[in-house]
Amino acid sequence: MFASFLLSLREGIEAALLIGILIGALYKMGRPELKVPVWTGVISAVVVSLGAGIVLYQLGALFEGDAEKIFEGITMLSAAAVLTWMIFWMNKQAKNMKGNIETDVNQAVRKGAFTPLFLVAFLVIIREGIELALFLTAAAYSSSENQVLLGAVAGLIVAVILGWMLYSATSRLNLHRFFQVTGLLLLLFAAGLVAHGIHEFNEVGWVPAVIDPLWNMNHILDEKSTVGEMLKALFGYNGNPSLTETAAYWMYIVIVFLALQRTTKLIPLPVRTSSIARPRS
Repeated sequence: MFASFLLSLREGIEAALLIGILIGALYKMGRPELKVPVWTGVISAVVVSLGAGIVLYQLGALFEGDAEKIFEGITMLSAAAVLTWMIFWMNKQAKNMKGNIETDVNQAVRKGAFTPLFLVAFLVIIREGIELALFLTAAAYSSSENQVLLGAVAGLIVAVILGWMLYSATSRLNLHRFFQVTGLLLLLFAAGLVAHGIHEFNEVGWVPAVIDPLWNMNHILDEKSTVGEMLKALFGYNGNPSLTETAAYWMYIVIVFLALQRTTKLIPLPVRTSSIARPRS
């Protein structure tokens, strides 16, 4: 549940930022009446994203046996790849996101009224929606559907509240720190997806296990217990993992963490708190 909550909160905050910037740009230009195509694009993107999530989940339900394991493994690794890209992208683009979107809005207004603004809103939101649909589908394979759904709804509700607070003069949120902390948590979640994907490929023989199990901790912390299920959903915990599954988990963490440290600042460091009402452009 917490994994889907975190994913939905992160994606929801990004979407709220984007929508707020889009609407704010129109008010700056003195064209608030053009909110209609923006909201139409946002709603359309949400509908398409919901449809994509349903299709992905139903597609997985069609497979059985080895085909099901292969589909789940591919979905897990695909979600991990997209999640990794998202972490890098947000850490790199967060400072310039406002200015870039305002530039797109200005160009769209010059070209016409409805269609260009609709496309700008649709494209910036559909990316968040499709990513979230893929992540939640992958999360559903390591947790119950009800828990994933509940966590996703809770995350989106909190994201909406924070989105409303976004341009409120009475609230402050250090977005840089927020994305750093959630980026670190999502790094661990992505590592769990990688390990889970390799586990599925172990079972169908696509990736040799080499040593299976490498150890067995189920007598200490059963992966089917409440705590074990939570750790499995969050970080890919497996009480009796194979050698290649364990190696993939730690190799992913080390490689991506070092890459992030070279290109961005993933570990939270003291930074100046700025008003969320006036994000830097």
